[in-house]
Amino acid sequence: MDGDGQVSELILWRHGQTDHNLGGRVQGRIDIALNERGRAQARRAAQGIASLGPVRIVCSPLKRAISTARELARLTGLEIQEDAALVERSFGAWEGLSREEIESGWPQQYRAWRRGDDPRGVDVETRSAAADRIGSALRGAAVPGETVVAVSHGAALSLGVADLLGLDPSTWFGLRGLDNCHWAHLRSSRRQPGWMLVGWNLATGECADAP
Repeated sequence: MDGDGQVSELILWRHGQTDHNLGGRVQGRIDIALNERGRAQARRAAQGIASLGPVRIVCSPLKRAISTARELARLTGLEIQEDAALVERSFGAWEGLSREEIESGWPQQYRAWRRGDDPRGVDVETRSAAADRIGSALRGAAVPGETVVAVSHGAALSLGVADLLGLDPSTWFGLRGLDNCHWAHLRSSRRQPGWMLVGWNLATGECADAP
């Protein structure tokens, strides 16, 4: 909420399904496209999000996010503003691998990751660094008195929300990941930490998975 008391609304929208999502592979910064189901998810979800009256669309530069955002841009006439700070958390050498492959190749680091710790020696971006990067981008994207849609990624959005809510991303794990093409709703507040969570993993009938 700004000095004039205007409430800002943030809609944080995860991209549609990719083949890596379908196969249970870690994506990170890999620039993989939406699959057919993901494109259908984006078309349906965009209808529900457009009804919220957004005035701005900001987006990760990865093509799975851009393709998702285009469906909303088509309905609203808004331009897509790419922001590299909204890119997914980097998973280093693990990108493109399944959990089984990670566990086999890096058993100690895998166990640390599953505990919620930052794995060492595999160039994975720390939870705290990713949360700070994404939270700062989301704060900067907000428009007083208006609704802004940010299109990004599963880990990125969970960590960004932790930052906005003033929580320690290295120790707090209170949100499950957003499903493909589902979204979160945050609203600015006069009280600390300055944002409140209105809804998580939201969907409408238009957002239901395509057959």
